[in-house]
Amino acid sequence: MDLIRLYQRALGMLAAEKTLAVVLAVASVSIGLVQLAEPILFGRVVDTLSRGDAAFPTIALWAALGLFGILASVVVAVFADRLAHRRHLAAMAEAFERAMTLPQGYHAERGSGAVVRSILQGTDALFWLWLGAMREQLTAVAGIVLLVPTAIGMDIRMAAILAVLAVSYVVMNTYVMRKTKAGQANVERYNSAVYGRVGDVIGNVTVVQSFARLKAETDAMRAVMSDLLSAQYPVLTWWGILTVLQRAAATITMVAVFAMGAVLAGRGELSVGEIVSFVGFANLLISKLDQISGFITAIHRQAPVLKGYFALIDEPDGIAEKPGAPRLPQVNGEVRYEDVSFRFPGTEQGVGGIALTAAPGQTIALVGPTGSGKSTTLSLLMRLRAPDRGRILIDGHDIADVTLHSLRQSIAVVFQDAGLFNRSIGDNIAIGRPGASLAEVEAAARLAEAHDFIARKPGGYGFVIGERGVALSGGERQRIAIARAILKDAPILVLDEATSALDAETEARIKRALDRLRKGRTTFIIAHRLSTVANADEILVLDQGRIVERGRFETLAAGKGLFARMVTEGGFTVPKAAEEETSPQQAAPGAAATAG
Repeated sequence: MDLIRLYQRALGMLAAEKTLAVVLAVASVSIGLVQLAEPILFGRVVDTLSRGDAAFPTIALWAALGLFGILASVVVAVFADRLAHRRHLAAMAEAFERAMTLPQGYHAERGSGAVVRSILQGTDALFWLWLGAMREQLTAVAGIVLLVPTAIGMDIRMAAILAVLAVSYVVMNTYVMRKTKAGQANVERYNSAVYGRVGDVIGNVTVVQSFARLKAETDAMRAVMSDLLSAQYPVLTWWGILTVLQRAAATITMVAVFAMGAVLAGRGELSVGEIVSFVGFANLLISKLDQISGFITAIHRQAPVLKGYFALIDEPDGIAEKPGAPRLPQVNGEVRYEDVSFRFPGTEQGVGGIALTAAPGQTIALVGPTGSGKSTTLSLLMRLRAPDRGRILIDGHDIADVTLHSLRQSIAVVFQDAGLFNRSIGDNIAIGRPGASLAEVEAAARLAEAHDFIARKPGGYGFVIGERGVALSGGERQRIAIARAILKDAPILVLDEATSALDAETEARIKRALDRLRKGRTTFIIAHRLSTVANADEILVLDQGRIVERGRFETLAAGKGLFARMVTEGGFTVPKAAEEETSPQQAAPGAAATAG
């Protein structure tokens, strides 16, 4: 029953081009009629010739129907192929869009390789299902349905032989599908594991090479593949047995048709032409049953892949907009957290009782041990997650009441990992504002102190930087990310460890760029470095998901709390004056503190 529902849902996706699908269905049924008529006309020609009568009218009708069948087959082949390709790309686009809207937790749990497989393998399975249904299966089903009354009308005894063949196919396919259902699910699970491991290893190929993990990772992949083969062999054995049994049933049926036909012809109860027609019926039935059986087998094998695709499409939104939500109006930049709490499902990790207010243009720094809730706090501002309790307001507007697009358009983010695409430098910067002119992109790059190194690259702004920006240095990647944020020109800025793991000279450049970017914007900083938190208007110290201290740098550093311990243990030094901007050279040797 699950297979039937899966098949129905897949065919239902053709409803977007319903008229063409119906026309192709009618053409397929017509082909089935022609194929059924051919053995009947063949038998009549044989009987007519044996009686010495004129056979040309029957031959002419046969030729006309054959020509019609050829034309109908061409129409179905061409237009079904085009329809299947269009819907294939549409299904892929839908799954791609869906995957991009799902929360980070979904991707973290599934892995990028498994998600990509669900999209690509799932849509490929849909394509072949649609193409097979329109090109062959409708014709096969129509032929079998029409063959039954036709054969019974000619001779019920001969028809009974064909009925036994049909029933045997149904019984054998049903039995084998039941025997392989669990095994096929295991095969899909191991396939997903293979794809997941490939994505995991290729995504970390530098680590694999640096740590001489080539043999270890290859051996681990072979072990997963061995598990896959162990799961596949029993399934393949059953389908091999089914093929042998079907061939045996077909051979026995042909022998029975000739034997029964010979007996009935000897009694004068059946003509030679009718025997010829029944032989044609048997051949037609065998071919159609083989087609349907093969199609059902393919659906059964691909059922886990199709289920994976539909599971992706049906995955509930992590964050859902309220129906009819308005856009967030022009933002000045006041941000307020009111008793905000969030817990990751099934864990005690998260944040609790977060309360803060950032006035327009203020800079708020978040520091604390690893896992203290800094990134989670800011992910709630961008609605990458929704709080379990409390609310967050921008200029007095609850962010849960406005559209996600307008909210995220009001926030620019610079991550520790720059998040670059395998595209040109210009394209990566323009992600901040699609449609920006080259002059605007260049202006943003100059402010980010990126223009000079970009100009030295082959092709300048057209230089393709490789996957995740592998053709650039760490500092270059960060400056492109900053240029992207500058171009976006959003009133709220989030800097998530944007200067970590950089040398002093590069950090100085990036700090100058960030200072330009922060000017006039409400800024939230997660930082390891003294230079990026020393002059914050307020520092929030988080521990185990709660704000345990708050204040300016010199006050917190002079105290006896967690921040003071972090300064002491991490090498932070108090700046000479609260107003003075601290450079990397002014910081103590341990300026790269481990506060985040």
